[in-house]
Amino acid sequence: ILDENFWGWLLYHLAKHFFRAITLFEQQNINQAISTLKQIFGDRLSTSSSVREQHGHTTTWIANQPPDAVVFAKTTDEVSSILKICHDCGCPAIAFGTGSSLEGHVNAPFGGISIDMSHFDSVLAVHQDDLDVIVQPGITREGLNQYLRDSGLFFPIDPGANASIGGMAATRASGTNAVRYGTMKDNVLGLEVVLANGRVIKTGGRSRKSAAGYDLTRLFIGSEGTLGIITELTLRLHGIPEIIAGGICSFPTIRDACDAVIKTIQLGIPVARIEMLDPLQVRACNAYSKLDLPEEPLLLVEFHGSPNAVHNDAARFAEICADYSQRSFSWSSDANKRQKLWKARHDALWAGYALLPGGIGFATDVCVPISRLAECVEDTITDIAAHDLTAPILGHVGDGNFHVLPLAMPDDTEMQAKIGAFSNRLTKRAIALGGTCTGEHGIGQGKTAYLRAEMGGSVDVMADIKSTFDPKHILNPGKLFG
Repeated sequence: ILDENFWGWLLYHLAKHFFRAITLFEQQNINQAISTLKQIFGDRLSTSSSVREQHGHTTTWIANQPPDAVVFAKTTDEVSSILKICHDCGCPAIAFGTGSSLEGHVNAPFGGISIDMSHFDSVLAVHQDDLDVIVQPGITREGLNQYLRDSGLFFPIDPGANASIGGMAATRASGTNAVRYGTMKDNVLGLEVVLANGRVIKTGGRSRKSAAGYDLTRLFIGSEGTLGIITELTLRLHGIPEIIAGGICSFPTIRDACDAVIKTIQLGIPVARIEMLDPLQVRACNAYSKLDLPEEPLLLVEFHGSPNAVHNDAARFAEICADYSQRSFSWSSDANKRQKLWKARHDALWAGYALLPGGIGFATDVCVPISRLAECVEDTITDIAAHDLTAPILGHVGDGNFHVLPLAMPDDTEMQAKIGAFSNRLTKRAIALGGTCTGEHGIGQGKTAYLRAEMGGSVDVMADIKSTFDPKHILNPGKLFG
């Protein structure tokens, strides 16, 4: 009896050849869209191979699949006109921010048009009294916070990469600050979105709550560009804390570190960030960022607030650390010391790559309920050791989310197969513990196989929504549902 893996393999390859035939059949429609757009956009439409490859996926192991052309948009009206033409021609359209996503979100598996939003990057309005800002999608998180630096406000979502705000909304990004400030879904108040046929709609608004109709804003957040293209965002801002203090503590085991995190969250200590690095990741960061941290499980913590509040929070956290480690919790409000540590954390991906020069990283993430975190991480480390993988672990463990970076050389097909099997086990392990196949990377192309395993029949409802918003399936095809 053939198992489900065989049938999955067979269906995948039949679908691939079927869609390849469709793509060849529709190439004339794509060419027609390019010809029409060229007349409108002139030099702002490029078909050069280098530009096209820059707009395919390049940050991880997923193969680059470039679009047929790239259009550089600057206004909502331009995005609307592009989508009208693509809709009429039956031509795929993929929004592009900075290309920092990790699951093939910006690839063009069926060709088509990439809509580059990087020049669509203005801050339209800052409302300091209301703690909100209206921006265009191409502005990056660092660019936005640089603009806000004199206002006393900041936008807290920090996925590590200097991603575009529009891309962060489309992928429901989160990152290091999520344990205190939430994710993109918690910090986007309203959107302007262009639908597949070029129609422009507004969702949400500047009020902090609303009971009016369906929450379309949350529907588009995390839709990965498959329902519409975001052209304006209203964001919630936060006051820059009076004091920011950071600290570190090493632990004898991963379980001790995880248990300290669990107790911290359960006691309601308001940490702003709480990151965990396993010993291999610490070793990588030491080498890459010229640090001398103990090569043991490490927690990197940050507190925001008034001087008294930060001092009290740090003291309470130190007491927790003392229950699980003989090493003391060391912390400081000195900006230079804190920034050096967080720079090393943000460089952790590149530090991981440096463990295997010339290697490929197969980055993946999962998220589990906080009470199952220690179990999931321990089992994952055992799995890594049992299969002789090089795979550092780090995570935003305050919300149960951790990342693994298995490494292999480009020509080591045996190791790549082992990594694929490991990633499959990791994902199934997280789902079995009540977690998710992706805490923040998204589905894209890389995790389409796991969406139904996690969500069940609700995937059919998602497909129905997709068909309603995009009946010709031109928006970012090949993502989420495969």
